[in-house]
Amino acid sequence: MGGGWADVIELHAVDATTARRLTGQLRACEAAALAFCRLLERWSKGDAVPATPGAREAALRHAADRAETAIAGLEKPLGRYLLELEADEAEGRSWYGGPGAGELVEWRPVLDRAGVSAPPDRVASVYLELAVLVRALQGLEDASRLDTVLDASTLWAGLFDLRDTLFGSTVDDLRALAA
Repeated sequence: MGGGWADVIELHAVDATTARRLTGQLRACEAAALAFCRLLERWSKGDAVPATPGAREAALRHAADRAETAIAGLEKPLGRYLLELEADEAEGRSWYGGPGAGELVEWRPVLDRAGVSAPPDRVASVYLELAVLVRALQGLEDASRLDTVLDASTLWAGLFDLRDTLFGSTVDDLRALAA
């Protein structure tokens, strides 16, 4: 393999069109997740860009809206892929871990310093869930790079867990932050 996380998804795909749709939408989700997380990380380091509190507020709303739109677009292709993959046994487990200690940040002081009035609990929740998405894709990337073949049940379990993570409160939190 060695070509990336999309190769892992394509390897197990029943229908190439479904795999292409899923990988395309996962790429959009990854880009939006990274943009959201990096915006907050810059603020936590004291880099107040954009320059005004109003512009920073708008940047957070835009990043949340972009992530919500990408995740909303993921629901159908991911559901279809999981249905087609339909692992023979439900014994697989996720290939990625939960949030790391570095991702557990108290966002209230960061948001206050940035002049952004977003609810810090929603920001923290979204940040963690989007970091998990990025980590999950990195886990698939590592498996591909190391030529470690995930079996269908393990891929299914990880994608199923990812779906549960993203389509639970994360979408609601993103909508609230984007409003």
